[in-house]
Amino acid sequence: MFVRTIEPAFYDTDALGHINNTRLPAWFEWARNDLFKLFTPDLDPAKWTLIMARLDIEFHAELYFGHDVEIRTYLTRLGTSSFTVTQQAWQNGTLGARGNVILVNYDHGRKQSIPIAGELRDTLGQHLQETTVETAP
Repeated sequence: MFVRTIEPAFYDTDALGHINNTRLPAWFEWARNDLFKLFTPDLDPAKWTLIMARLDIEFHAELYFGHDVEIRTYLTRLGTSSFTVTQQAWQNGTLGARGNVILVNYDHGRKQSIPIAGELRDTLGQHLQETTVETAP
Protein backbone atom coordinates (compact mmCIF):
# COMPACT_ATOMS: atom_id res chain seq x y z
CA MET A 1 0.00 0.00 0.00
CA PHE A 2 1.15 3.50 -0.81
CA VAL A 3 0.25 6.37 1.52
CA ARG A 4 0.43 10.08 0.78
CA THR A 5 -0.75 13.05 2.83
CA ILE A 6 -2.46 16.11 1.40
CA GLU A 7 -2.81 19.42 3.19
CA PRO A 8 -6.01 20.81 1.67
CA ALA A 9 -5.76 24.34 0.35
CA PHE A 10 -8.46 26.96 0.79
CA TYR A 11 -9.20 26.80 -2.95
CA ASP A 12 -10.10 23.09 -2.54
CA THR A 13 -13.25 24.11 -0.65
CA ASP A 14 -16.64 25.00 -2.09
CA ALA A 15 -19.52 27.27 -1.09
CA LEU A 16 -20.77 24.64 1.39
CA GLY A 17 -17.51 24.87 3.34
CA HIS A 18 -16.14 21.40 2.65
CA ILE A 19 -13.70 19.98 0.11
CA ASN A 20 -15.28 20.12 -3.33
CA ASN A 21 -16.11 16.72 -4.82
CA THR A 22 -14.14 17.58 -7.96
CA ARG A 23 -10.88 17.63 -5.98
CA LEU A 24 -10.94 13.90 -5.14
CA PRO A 25 -10.21 12.64 -8.68
CA ALA A 26 -7.22 15.01 -8.85
CA TRP A 27 -5.94 14.00 -5.41
CA PHE A 28 -6.35 10.31 -6.24
CA GLU A 29 -4.47 10.75 -9.52
CA TRP A 30 -1.61 12.54 -7.73
CA ALA A 31 -1.44 9.72 -5.18
CA ARG A 32 -1.17 7.16 -8.02
CA ASN A 33 2.25 8.60 -8.94
CA ASP A 34 3.88 5.86 -6.85
CA LEU A 35 2.23 3.27 -9.10
CA PHE A 36 2.91 5.25 -12.27
CA LYS A 37 6.63 5.25 -11.43
CA LEU A 38 6.64 1.44 -11.48
CA PHE A 39 5.72 1.64 -15.18
CA THR A 40 7.49 4.89 -16.12
CA PRO A 41 10.14 5.71 -13.48
CA ASP A 42 10.82 9.24 -14.79
CA LEU A 43 7.10 9.94 -15.46
CA ASP A 44 7.98 10.98 -19.03
CA PRO A 45 4.68 11.16 -20.98
CA ALA A 46 6.49 10.05 -24.16
CA LYS A 47 7.21 6.70 -22.47
CA TRP A 48 3.79 6.32 -20.81
CA THR A 49 2.25 2.83 -21.01
CA LEU A 50 -0.97 3.21 -19.04
CA ILE A 51 -4.50 4.20 -20.00
CA MET A 52 -7.54 4.58 -17.79
CA ALA A 53 -10.50 2.35 -18.58
CA ARG A 54 -12.77 3.29 -15.70
CA LEU A 55 -13.03 5.62 -12.71
CA ASP A 56 -15.58 5.69 -9.89
CA ILE A 57 -15.69 7.49 -6.56
CA GLU A 58 -17.99 6.95 -3.60
CA PHE A 59 -18.35 9.80 -1.14
CA HIS A 60 -18.80 8.70 2.47
CA ALA A 61 -18.27 11.82 4.58
CA GLU A 62 -17.35 15.46 4.16
CA LEU A 63 -13.69 16.45 4.11
CA TYR A 64 -12.63 19.87 5.40
CA PHE A 65 -9.99 22.55 4.99
CA GLY A 66 -7.53 22.80 7.89
CA HIS A 67 -6.97 19.07 8.44
CA ASP A 68 -4.64 16.75 6.52
CA VAL A 69 -6.12 14.06 4.31
CA GLU A 70 -4.40 10.68 4.07
CA ILE A 71 -4.70 8.99 0.67
CA ARG A 72 -4.20 5.22 0.70
CA THR A 73 -3.52 3.50 -2.61
CA TYR A 74 -3.47 -0.24 -3.23
CA LEU A 75 -4.48 -2.85 -5.80
CA THR A 76 -7.62 -4.96 -5.45
CA ARG A 77 -7.23 -6.85 -8.74
CA LEU A 78 -4.28 -7.78 -10.94
CA GLY A 79 -5.24 -9.15 -14.35
CA THR A 80 -3.23 -10.08 -17.42
CA SER A 81 -2.84 -6.54 -18.74
CA SER A 82 -5.08 -4.47 -16.48
CA PHE A 83 -5.45 -3.88 -12.77
CA THR A 84 -7.80 -2.18 -10.35
CA VAL A 85 -6.46 0.49 -8.03
CA THR A 86 -8.52 1.27 -4.95
CA GLN A 87 -7.94 4.49 -3.07
CA GLN A 88 -9.27 5.93 0.15
CA ALA A 89 -9.27 9.48 1.53
CA TRP A 90 -9.17 9.61 5.34
CA GLN A 91 -9.42 12.67 7.57
CA ASN A 92 -9.36 12.60 11.37
CA GLY A 93 -10.09 8.86 11.46
CA THR A 94 -13.07 9.08 9.11
CA LEU A 95 -13.30 7.62 5.62
CA GLY A 96 -14.31 10.52 3.38
CA ALA A 97 -14.17 8.86 -0.03
CA ARG A 98 -13.21 5.65 -1.78
CA GLY A 99 -12.42 5.35 -5.46
CA ASN A 100 -11.54 2.66 -7.96
CA VAL A 101 -9.74 3.06 -11.23
CA ILE A 102 -9.02 0.38 -13.82
CA LEU A 103 -5.69 0.95 -15.55
CA VAL A 104 -4.48 -0.93 -18.62
CA ASN A 105 -0.85 -1.49 -19.57
CA TYR A 106 -0.98 -0.24 -23.15
CA ASP A 107 1.15 0.15 -26.29
CA HIS A 108 0.03 3.46 -27.76
CA GLY A 109 1.78 2.85 -31.08
CA ARG A 110 0.13 -0.51 -31.72
CA LYS A 111 -3.13 0.46 -29.96
CA GLN A 112 -3.25 -2.71 -27.89
CA SER A 113 -2.84 -3.86 -24.33
CA ILE A 114 0.46 -5.29 -23.08
CA PRO A 115 0.65 -8.18 -20.57
CA ILE A 116 2.00 -7.28 -17.14
CA ALA A 117 4.83 -9.73 -16.51
CA GLY A 118 8.06 -10.42 -14.67
CA GLU A 119 9.42 -8.11 -12.00
CA LEU A 120 6.71 -5.51 -12.66
CA ARG A 121 3.98 -8.08 -11.97
CA ASP A 122 5.78 -9.22 -8.80
CA THR A 123 6.09 -5.64 -7.56
CA LEU A 124 2.44 -4.87 -8.26
CA GLY A 125 1.49 -8.07 -6.45
CA GLN A 126 3.11 -6.71 -3.29
CA HIS A 127 0.45 -3.97 -3.24
CA LEU A 128 -2.49 -6.32 -3.83
CA GLN A 129 -5.05 -6.41 -1.00
CA GLU A 130 -7.62 -9.21 -0.91
CA THR A 131 -10.19 -6.97 0.79
CA THR A 132 -10.81 -3.26 0.94
CA VAL A 133 -8.91 -1.66 3.81
CA GLU A 134 -11.36 0.38 5.90
CA THR A 135 -9.74 1.08 9.22
CA ALA A 136 -8.87 4.42 10.71
CA PRO A 137 -5.29 5.61 10.13
